Amino acid sequence: MKRKIITTGDGSTTIQIADWDEQYHSKHGAVQEAYHVFIENGLALFADRNIAILEIGFGTGLNAFITFLEGVERNLTIDYVGVEAFPVGKEELQQLNYVERLRADVFTKDFRQMHECPWEAPFSLSEKFNLHKQQKGFAEIDDKDRYHLIYFDAFGARVQPELWTETMFEKMFTALKPDGVLVTYAAKGSVRRAMQAVGFTVERLPGPPGKREMLRATKRGALPLD
Repeated sequence: MKRKIITTGDGSTTIQIADWDEQYHSKHGAVQEAYHVFIENGLALFADRNIAILEIGFGTGLNAFITFLEGVERNLTIDYVGVEAFPVGKEELQQLNYVERLRADVFTKDFRQMHECPWEAPFSLSEKFNLHKQQKGFAEIDDKDRYHLIYFDAFGARVQPELWTETMFEKMFTALKPDGVLVTYAAKGSVRRAMQAVGFTVERLPGPPGKREMLRATKRGALPLD
């Protein structure tokens, strides 16, 4: 499918799949969306602790990079697993301006290493950030009680409805620890109902620029005794 780099509303870039009229990030602002959905309504719930994160759709690495930067600021130790079926190409990555837009020049090497480090093997980006990229379909995820937080950043239900079903959210529910949280930019009623059907408690929250609402789902339950 034809792909091109576009500039979004906040000046940050993303990849557009022209045949689908779909972007990797919001055309209203890639960086703004990442901060609002995944940091302010997800990562911000966790402070001064070890946290395991699963990202559904590693893509351009924007969410992982921002999480890395925020982990430094928030004193977090992060185990980050990014799942992606079709990794972004080197030429496309070179056209993304995230380091510049985030004023993170001192971390240029870290952003590059996120993409250059091998797939299928844990990589220590720093003493407090461990990255494990996994190239596979989302349906292949079979983790159990592993993650505190899931970034659900798959392509929208309009183009990939199979990623927004009860079957997929049951996998996410199983992968989360008790009281774990899933956040996503999506807000469709069918998505919310699929989450609720597998046991999630779901909140509608104000959305990022260009979207009225987003969803946050929690796996309610007491922490298991060790």
